[in-house]
Amino acid sequence: MKNLNKNLNKDVNYEIERKFLIKTLPNNLNKYTHYEIKQGYISTNPTIRVRQQDNAYILTIKSNGVMKKEEYEITLTKEQFENLWSKVENNPIEKTRYIIPLNNDLKAELDIYKGNLSGFANVEVEFPTTYDALSFTSPDWFGEEVTHNYRYSNASMAKFGIPTKNL
Repeated sequence: MKNLNKNLNKDVNYEIERKFLIKTLPNNLNKYTHYEIKQGYISTNPTIRVRQQDNAYILTIKSNGVMKKEEYEITLTKEQFENLWSKVENNPIEKTRYIIPLNNDLKAELDIYKGNLSGFANVEVEFPTTYDALSFTSPDWFGEEVTHNYRYSNASMAKFGIPTKNL
C-alpha cells in the first residue's frame, strides 16, 4: 500500500483523450510498435483496472469523466497482478494495440480486439491539454467519434459487449 499512497499524494495526473471508431485500417500494421494487452475491471465505478501489457503489469485508477479524467497508474509485480486478477468482474478484454504516429507529436492507439470482442476495433488519441484535444482534426481513416458515448468505454464493453449502433 505504500506505493499506492506515495503515487496518490503526487500532483494530479490527467488522461485527456478522444475515441473514434475505425473507417478503414491503416496498411501494414505490423510495421508499427504494438503490444498484447489483457485487462480486467475490479470496479467500473470508480474505475479500477488491472492490465498486463506484454510483460508489464499495471493497476490503474480513474475518476469519472468523459474526455478528461484523473488517472493514477501503479506498477505491479506479476504476483500482485495475478492476485488482483482473481477479483476481476465481468469479461476480460484482450486486444492488440498499435501505436501509430500522427501530426504534432500525437499518437493514435489503435486497438484490435480479440475474444468476446473479436471483430471490433477503435482508436484513441491522448492529448497534453484539453485545448489540443478540442482542436484535433482526425485523419481520414478514423470513423465516427465515440468519446462521449460510454457504451464504447472498455469498462462498459467488458460488461455488455460490443455496442449496437441502433441503441
